[in-house]
Amino acid sequence: MIFFKISGFFFFYFVVTGVYVIFMPKILQNLNYTPLQIGAIFALAPLMRFFVPFLFLKKIELTKEVFYKALGGALLAIALFYVTIKDFYLFMFPNLLLGASLGMILPYVETYAIMHLQKERFGRSRLFGSIGFMLVGIILARHLDDYTNGLHYLLLGMIFTALFAYVLTLNNPNFKTKSERVNTFFKLGDAKFLWMSLFLMQMSFGAFYNFFTIYETDHGISLETTSYLWAFGVICEIALFYFQAPLFQKINLLTLVKIAILATVIRWLLLFLFPDSLLISFAAQSLHAFSFALHHTAALSLLYTLYEDKKLAAQFYYGFSFGLGGFAGALVAGYFYGPYLYAYATIVAACSFGALLFFKEKG
Repeated sequence: MIFFKISGFFFFYFVVTGVYVIFMPKILQNLNYTPLQIGAIFALAPLMRFFVPFLFLKKIELTKEVFYKALGGALLAIALFYVTIKDFYLFMFPNLLLGASLGMILPYVETYAIMHLQKERFGRSRLFGSIGFMLVGIILARHLDDYTNGLHYLLLGMIFTALFAYVLTLNNPNFKTKSERVNTFFKLGDAKFLWMSLFLMQMSFGAFYNFFTIYETDHGISLETTSYLWAFGVICEIALFYFQAPLFQKINLLTLVKIAILATVIRWLLLFLFPDSLLISFAAQSLHAFSFALHHTAALSLLYTLYEDKKLAAQFYYGFSFGLGGFAGALVAGYFYGPYLYAYATIVAACSFGALLFFKEKG
């Protein structure tokens, strides 16, 4: 039953993510937002995800009550999308609120999931998130003639996310209402090159998460076909999530992270060199299995071996990578948008690999 609840949460959480990542940039483009404005909007939520962990480092703690408030904040933010989306400056505020809320929601559940299910079963639960992401990508592509349809899917997905999160945590003794802080120092400097690599890796993804749909459609590929590209990448991701257990039993975590980053370098390079090739785009999307699924599980698992406070480690992982990295990636991708977009992404991913060469695991 716990597996079902966790999987349901992942499914709908990534339905929300799918709508936001795949279609919101195209919606904003259709509403006459410029590439720089789109980049700025999509930099706001990651920026908040970066700042949130620092609040939990000293000021507050991620209890069940704070988690419920974060769920309410996410619902409110998406509701405000309806009345602010046509105004660039007003639209900033709900995106800031959404980023802050999501910065608390996913780490809270995912930390429990990976500890409760272990790495082997965690991948099979997390793949339901990939399924949700894929399905909404395929379905909504056929119903985006009116941008409000995208907002409806976004709100409905968040409602079900909150419902599954509430059912999972309500009477679960593993989610306590009082302090759960581990009395230990949390030093980012002890693994500074690893944190630098995580930051740069997600910075390179700014070209993908915020502009892939626009990039592909600008090169003559239809929105529906682009949705299939997203779906194909997720199918490959699902396959790796399902079959990744033997890899984690046989290969060192740091080595797996390096493999994932190298695959990402190749992925962005292919998109840069062959922007008009649908076949190459599918080939590049197949590498999503490594650049997201493998990297995500391996990096998070590696951090859990380094830090005793698992929840805080997860929050900083999302804050530094998807947060600060996503913020910088969105802004820079908005600036570089054009024929050299994925050349920039390739260089940044290569730098991520380079930083990791200086990281040494403690024996």
